[in-house]
Amino acid sequence: MPVFTSEQKQVSLSEAAAIVKDGMTIAVGGGLSWREPMALLRELLRQGRRDLHIIGTAHGVDVDMLCGAGAIGIIEESYVGFEQDFGMAPNFRRACQDGSTKIYDTCCHTLLQQLRAAEYGVPFLPVRSVQGTDFLHLHAEYKTMTCPFTGMPLVLVPALAPDVAIIHAQYGDAHGNLKILPPLVADMLFIRASKHVIATVDRLVSTEELQALEPNVPYFWVESVTEVPYGAHPTSCYPFYSYDRQHLTEYYHAASAGKETFTHEYLDHYVYQPTSHDEYLQRIGGAARCQVLESWKDGDDAWRSLFTTPEGAIA
Repeated sequence: MPVFTSEQKQVSLSEAAAIVKDGMTIAVGGGLSWREPMALLRELLRQGRRDLHIIGTAHGVDVDMLCGAGAIGIIEESYVGFEQDFGMAPNFRRACQDGSTKIYDTCCHTLLQQLRAAEYGVPFLPVRSVQGTDFLHLHAEYKTMTCPFTGMPLVLVPALAPDVAIIHAQYGDAHGNLKILPPLVADMLFIRASKHVIATVDRLVSTEELQALEPNVPYFWVESVTEVPYGAHPTSCYPFYSYDRQHLTEYYHAASAGKETFTHEYLDHYVYQPTSHDEYLQRIGGAARCQVLESWKDGDDAWRSLFTTPEGAIA
């Protein structure tokens, strides 16, 4: 893992996205509907990135959106879907069915072990979790051996060092120190195994303020940091805002209607046409919508109302 010692890491969203090049292996932080780096992914699409190799543990709208935009060459994931309300991820499913994207099906534990191998600087690590499954047929690179100490059969999986980890955190400072609140998902392993780490944060604070929050990612692991309020939208980033069920309903209907409809009704309106993240926020409803998403903390009735009509029910 490289070390980045610059004392000033703050850059614009477009500058951060420029670190990612076509064909790179990208570890996407967060998971499912929680703290995914959506603003940075939208910027990657605006910059026209293609043929990305995306890895992750369990993801949703982030990977599905990249599939719908044709930006992915390879997906290496254990799950891509919309668990809470919607089920399957339409763009991801089409990419699997039409062969436009190579799918390297994996399991969470195996992927984490591959990341640990990269972190430790060893070429492989053993696992027991995939024995008796078809994963061995899907991954010709996996090897088997008999443990010389116990005589047990083991599967050896190669190290996986992403080119770039893209992380969204709650807090950070201009030096690149971060505070990621749990659940951390696989973000810490992504950070330690990757060659570059670019981070967006909901709030950029002074180093003194961040120290009081007890940061869990030191500055020398991070290449760049960008303050992007609501940078995880439409996924959640507690304690700031809940996931936007209403917006995800709109997304899901557009994605389910087919590639052309998804491009015209969603990508054009929310990704390609907005010239900035601020303009994107205006298109989702501006300050009024943000205030609604922040209302989850106002009590049980408030957060329940976010997931029932009229704020977010599935039509």
